[in-house]
Amino acid sequence: MNDYGKLIILTGIFVGSLITANFIAGVKIVNLWGFMVPAGFIAYAITFPITDITSEVYGKKVSYYIVWSGFIANAIMLALVYAGLLMPPLTPEMQETYTKAFTPVGRIVLASMIAYLISQHHDVWSFLTWKKITKGKWLWLRNNVSTITSQLIDTTIFITIAFYGVLPLNVILGLIGSHWLWKTIIALCDTPFVYIGVIMIKGKHIPLLEVHKQ
Repeated sequence: MNDYGKLIILTGIFVGSLITANFIAGVKIVNLWGFMVPAGFIAYAITFPITDITSEVYGKKVSYYIVWSGFIANAIMLALVYAGLLMPPLTPEMQETYTKAFTPVGRIVLASMIAYLISQHHDVWSFLTWKKITKGKWLWLRNNVSTITSQLIDTTIFITIAFYGVLPLNVILGLIGSHWLWKTIIALCDTPFVYIGVIMIKGKHIPLLEVHKQ
């Protein structure tokens, strides 16, 4: 498979995970050992190693294109969902079911899209900045530092915009902490998949301390 095919697959995984996260996050909140997090947090966490892989292999410009493609795809998805909402239903029950399942709250959607753009752009910038600092070494370090900090930014912005003034401050801080904790755990676990992705695209073994070309 050529580079274009690999890049298209990565973009498809990125966009698919992003849209899935936005769909299920507003439908279900899960309780993981006492921590309340949206059901879409795993799907959304998948997007960050994708941008790390593309940043490592293809550079900043391509990674930013993927980030914006996800934003545009999400905007189109929302527009189509609202278009479906305006269509006349066969029965009132169908309209009620559709509304409950697919109509997101405007403030939450706004919070999600703002947090997404800022955190994903930060992830690409942070990853490439650390690549320069480490002279291309320690892919595992660049992956984790960029992803964990970007997830903190994303979580803080999203929950603050979505729930400030609606929930008490201590609840908001608790949500930020619990949400970020699980995102951090996933970030630490995704490092082998970042290595696998880079190796599959480059077609060669990449030692932990190998110096990569800038």
